[in-house]
Amino acid sequence: MAREAVIGLECHIQLATRTKMFCGCPVEFGAPPNSNVCPVCLGLPGALPRTNRAAVDAALRLGVALGCSVREESEFARKNYFYPDMPKDYQISQYERPLCEGGEVPLELGAEGSRAIALTRIHLEEDAGKSFHPERHGDRRFSRVDFNRAGVPLLELVTEPVLRTPEECFAFLTTLRRLVRWLAISDGDMEKGQLRCDANVSLRPLGETTLGTKTELKNLNSIRGVERGIAAEIARQQAVLDSGERIEQATLLYDADRDALRVMRSKEYAHDYRYFPEPDLPRLRVDAAWLADARARVPELPWTRAARFIATYGIPAYDAGVLADARDVADYYEAVASPATGKLASNWIMTEVLRVLKDRDWPVAEWEARVPTPRLAGFLERVAAKGLPGPLAKQVFAWMIDEPGDVDTLLERHGVQVQGSADELRPLVRAVLAEHPGPVAQYRAGRSATLGFLVGQVMKKSGGQAVPQTVQTLLLEELERAGTP
Repeated sequence: MAREAVIGLECHIQLATRTKMFCGCPVEFGAPPNSNVCPVCLGLPGALPRTNRAAVDAALRLGVALGCSVREESEFARKNYFYPDMPKDYQISQYERPLCEGGEVPLELGAEGSRAIALTRIHLEEDAGKSFHPERHGDRRFSRVDFNRAGVPLLELVTEPVLRTPEECFAFLTTLRRLVRWLAISDGDMEKGQLRCDANVSLRPLGETTLGTKTELKNLNSIRGVERGIAAEIARQQAVLDSGERIEQATLLYDADRDALRVMRSKEYAHDYRYFPEPDLPRLRVDAAWLADARARVPELPWTRAARFIATYGIPAYDAGVLADARDVADYYEAVASPATGKLASNWIMTEVLRVLKDRDWPVAEWEARVPTPRLAGFLERVAAKGLPGPLAKQVFAWMIDEPGDVDTLLERHGVQVQGSADELRPLVRAVLAEHPGPVAQYRAGRSATLGFLVGQVMKKSGGQAVPQTVQTLLLEELERAGTP
């Protein structure tokens, strides 16, 4: 039987705030265990929470960016469950009255075009602590808990069950990570737990609208792991249904190293958590002025900026996508490029600048401090005007990374003089023609491709300091003067 997958994602985004969701403890990755805790995040009797305004503001900006409906009044609830890393035995979250509802995430799917993934809600909550269980033979035979993460602000973003393939889920998470980084509300690093994802997966006969029995996948700790885990669960459910058995609703763990699934527990329902309004927190009120201010601080979104790059600078969609992947790279490109140098700037930034950032493990700010945008713009104008031959342009670029000065200063410092005049280059051209009678004869016989070889030989004689266009012009003149047809 032909079936289709129905997938919904629940994404947890750790917000880049200085302090936790309901107390003043610092948010610090890698701090000594249990060093960033207080009576509030440890749930000690008599301690009262207080909502972190910066976390709410981050949620508002994400909601506005995705076109969500924002409630003027939302409320927090207690989600009750027992687990060692939950010190209060409940989590402060939002349930019946979340901050944001609706909205959508636009996806670009390559040859398949684009589509928008509808959202159910975005709500605020606090994180749990982190448990460390024995993993290897010889480990201490007890678990440990670090409460540093308990109370860290989270956004939970829930999609409608409208995703259909593992590849769409990969594109969705890539887009979401790009957006939260663009808005500077989270680093979105899955390896550090700053972006986590659970996936609800079910199958149904193709063409039907009734949902099948779903399972929930947890322990998906990378975007590629989400894609592979969902693919494995789709294959598992197909095999179960093909054998005539039924899917049992359950929570599954995915082991990315072994590409294997195992049942963690039977799936909980909302009533299992015994939600009720948080008595220690008032309703969260977002007035019109706060919402308008948040809306004003949402920058041009990455997909909108990529479209504008294509229209303004005439660059391909691929280039625009790479340049608009990170906001600081996009800002740098736009400060350097002009409609006349758009593609040239794109080429140099994508191939050379991004390579240096990766090789030296630099942020864009470090690069910009060494090569400010006017400096690179001047270099590109010189290249565009054919004032720097290719090999020499790369050499000048390499000098720019670690040395001050404009192009002329760098050339003078290194004793390099660009050979661009006809008087300087004509003797080299004549020498190459004399040294290579065979290629000259081939050109005269009509094999025009031989001209490229001759240009290369002149460039070699000049030590890469000649301008190729000038060399080609002089070669044609000399060949015609010698009677070339």
